Amino acid sequence: MQSVELVLRRINASLGRAVAWLMLPMVIGTFVVVVLRYAFGLGWIWMQEAVMWMHAALFMLAAAYTLGCDGHVRVDVLYARMSPRRRAWVNALGTLLFLLPMAGFIAVESFEYVQVSWSIREGSREAGGLPYPFVPLLKTLIPLTAVTLLLQGVAQLIASALELRASAAREAPPGG
Repeated sequence: MQSVELVLRRINASLGRAVAWLMLPMVIGTFVVVVLRYAFGLGWIWMQEAVMWMHAALFMLAAAYTLGCDGHVRVDVLYARMSPRRRAWVNALGTLLFLLPMAGFIAVESFEYVQVSWSIREGSREAGGLPYPFVPLLKTLIPLTAVTLLLQGVAQLIASALELRASAAREAPPGG
């Protein structure tokens, strides 16, 4: 079980580190858009959309990585004071009751939305915006994000189960 958890975490960690590189062209693109607009009075919709879409891709594809690093916002009033065993229960229940159902719902419900975008060869709604296939590619990230969150959720469930098993072994009476 531990090797499965490790593989799932590595997949999301690799994806997270890879998409982190979108930050550099995104910042450079934003700088160029601002300089062109305010220094030269020039602006291109496609360039603004490219920056916005890189931001969306970074946000969506790094969500599971951030979850795996425990980087999402959490109200730690009670959680920080809990034992590892109780934290494992909270993580397992939160994953089972909230993360997996929501990620599954997003994956299922976004499928037709993405399929239609590909079938009509959707491009930008703005004149001068990014052409096909950029819009369908971006929309494809929605179910892909859900899948990465599902994988991370399974990894978290395995980690919680391993912690619960380890804590039960620590609490078991010797020789019993």
